[in-house]
Amino acid sequence: MNVAYSATSRVCWLIVITLAAIAFPVYAEQVSITAEFRPDSSYPHRNKFRNTTPSSGYCTYDPAQCEQNEIFSLQVPIQFDSRAPIPANHASPRHGVMFQAPTQWRELTVYHETTREPEKVRVRIVGVGSQVVTDDVIKLVGGADDYRIAHNLLWGSSWVNAPAPCIYSGVGWYGQDTYAFFWKTPSSTVCGKQAKFDVPWVRLGYVDFAYELETPNPLGMSSGNYIGALTYTVGPNADFDFGDVMLPTSSSLTLNFNLDVQHTLKVEIPPGGEKVQLVPVGGWQSWLQAGRRPVSLFRDQTFNISASSRFKMFIGCGPGVEDGCALEDSEVNQRVSLFVSVSLPNGITDLSGQPVKRLRLKPGAGNEQYFKPGFYVDRAPGTLHFEVPPHSMASMLRPGRGGRYTGVVVVYWDSDI
Repeated sequence: MNVAYSATSRVCWLIVITLAAIAFPVYAEQVSITAEFRPDSSYPHRNKFRNTTPSSGYCTYDPAQCEQNEIFSLQVPIQFDSRAPIPANHASPRHGVMFQAPTQWRELTVYHETTREPEKVRVRIVGVGSQVVTDDVIKLVGGADDYRIAHNLLWGSSWVNAPAPCIYSGVGWYGQDTYAFFWKTPSSTVCGKQAKFDVPWVRLGYVDFAYELETPNPLGMSSGNYIGALTYTVGPNADFDFGDVMLPTSSSLTLNFNLDVQHTLKVEIPPGGEKVQLVPVGGWQSWLQAGRRPVSLFRDQTFNISASSRFKMFIGCGPGVEDGCALEDSEVNQRVSLFVSVSLPNGITDLSGQPVKRLRLKPGAGNEQYFKPGFYVDRAPGTLHFEVPPHSMASMLRPGRGGRYTGVVVVYWDSDI
């Protein structure tokens, strides 16, 4: 007797666990949402991510509508099964087939996979749909001229026509025991269908949802992948709530985000631009013919820059003097100061948003200068300014004494900041 009792107890325990698993599913559905930013010279002011997630569901049926409203859709294999028959003319929407979607904006943080830099992403659900499956609808309503009429009699109206506050989307098709539909969800209020006849069982074959996405400004982000996740609960009184009768095969839906940032930083120096000869304003004639010392020596060297992200500039010198660069006459072991500055094109500013005009560059750690584009700058001209300042001219140029001054300046444009 003891053995029989023990065996029976174990069987009963297994039955309880199985029923609990059906009523409260723990399986978690996951989908991936990907977006990328790559600067496009054809649209330099388009500083937005492009959603690269392959569409499924609603947007494959009406892509023009999705493109016009800048929304996207995904179909996920979450089924809902009725745990009890649905009675005719049920008083509460929760006792039938109803839909309540998380339409409020939700915010999540995505992190750069290497540097862990954080950025904010926002998403909201703007539509929901599925395929209703049940018995032959003509039999359920006791006879009808065709299946379209039978569906309408069973549920009070066509599934294409969304009950308020949901909105018609134009999508719907049916068979003898199925009706696929999609409704726009402008608010989180319940939208439901009241059965007009007893329905022994109902299944929702999948979940379609449309979403709107707000991504950060890519110009302020580093190159690389940013990843993060947002999880919605699914089931009665959850984020995706389809009533008390309809139970899901998954208790959660996780959206995994991957934002891919591919910036451009390119500098083009014209041929011969690596060799710079400094001259006075108007040339050397006044000095050679009349001994009038020039106020300064200078040379402007242009370059073309393409930039879609923050970057820094710094220089290295050989030789140097005090806190700057220098030119040197090696025969007499004399050095004079060489100032290096930069002017950047419209669209690139310093970090405070000010234009960059003749900004001094100095060598050494801690002297980096930082810049940011307001939009994608494509092959716009900038200028490097080289100058021997007035205070160096007296020691450099003396009557009856010549010399050759040389030096090396290395200019760095670096997007790794």
